Amino acid sequence: MTRDDSTKGRRDFLKKSVTGIAGMTGLPTVLGSCSKGVPEAEPIEDTAAAPPAEAKAPAAEGKIITRKFGNSGLELPIVSMGVMDAENPDLVRAALDAGIVHLDTANVYQGGRNEEMIGGVIKDVPRDSFVIATKIYEDQDRRSGMFTENATKETFMEKFEQSLGRLGLDYVEILYLHSIGTREATLYEPYLELMQKLKDEGRIRLIGVSTHSKEPEVIRAAIESKVYDVVLTAYNFRQPHVAEVEAAMKEASDAGLSIVAMKTQAGVYWDRERQRPINMKAALKWALQNDYVHTAIPGITTFDQLELDVSVMKDIKLTPAEELDLKQDDQMGLFCDQCRKCVGQCRMGVEIPTVMRSYMYAYGYRNLRSAKETLETAGLTGSPCDQCGSCTVDCTMKFDVKSKITDIARLRDVPSDLIA
Repeated sequence: MTRDDSTKGRRDFLKKSVTGIAGMTGLPTVLGSCSKGVPEAEPIEDTAAAPPAEAKAPAAEGKIITRKFGNSGLELPIVSMGVMDAENPDLVRAALDAGIVHLDTANVYQGGRNEEMIGGVIKDVPRDSFVIATKIYEDQDRRSGMFTENATKETFMEKFEQSLGRLGLDYVEILYLHSIGTREATLYEPYLELMQKLKDEGRIRLIGVSTHSKEPEVIRAAIESKVYDVVLTAYNFRQPHVAEVEAAMKEASDAGLSIVAMKTQAGVYWDRERQRPINMKAALKWALQNDYVHTAIPGITTFDQLELDVSVMKDIKLTPAEELDLKQDDQMGLFCDQCRKCVGQCRMGVEIPTVMRSYMYAYGYRNLRSAKETLETAGLTGSPCDQCGSCTVDCTMKFDVKSKITDIARLRDVPSDLIA
């Protein structure tokens, strides 16, 4: 896509979108009060241009829905932008123009290019009009869930300084300890102390933890810590243990923590062949029916996806047809619950949950780069499934685990430069 094409796409989106620039009207200043050390932004005038003739200011019933972000003092639109796979800066600009405030990235996304792209977009945007979250991933032993000897306070700080430099910021609103799956890792004292120090210095505003697995355990550990302000958790209509996740969410919200939902689209497709897409609008609405979800970060990579997600910002009521779309239980889908019950069942000791995430990235998200990067962390050697006469794994999601591992393992032999 050329720059002219992307600019045209952005213009077309703003013309078609019910929100457009007009969607920003009436939104509260999101950074009304800042924590110790973070400079208070000077009040700015609303300089947004009048909406084009094709777009009308939203009616009362069409205003952007916002929710208080725990006890943080922030109030955010219920839909935010997962920027992980986005590469077009005009898409991020259009998202901000359309009323999205919170941009979610990470130090590891696109090898750092994601943060750099966001930094280029926000450099000319008033600092009190957006919220940035980034994440630091430190090496973990996938079996124990604890950090390895390669994970130190020094490596954490190097990554954090790197992220601030790429973003061109003195501070970020949210810093997450990324991809945590155990109580012990959530409560790892060296990192809690370090993030608290950064918060006291005003270099971050809120301390967060993100989790793709054992979500209730991690959420409750975050409450126990008395340190975390935010939990970013997988949450969707396909989770077998969704009631447990919701109970933990309620406890966290009652304790004043902010809850951000990810993986709301549950793998995007019902099938590997991508012939049966999950109703993305319905899936996002379903997650936002839960008042304990303060905002969600669906991944947005196209203007069509942005338009759909912006429409949900103002209307989360599920239609009967949408409710029916989410009840296709005969289709197994691509979303792995990351329950880890399979790990002890595998005779070859394969890190199955990580391999299943790679499979979802490849076939659901169509993101081979993330799929390969994830697969590499699983430590597969040879063709482990070829050594088993029959698979002994009884998957919670009813996956044919052996066929999925054999399929996605082929990605190991694809040179990274071919899919970068």
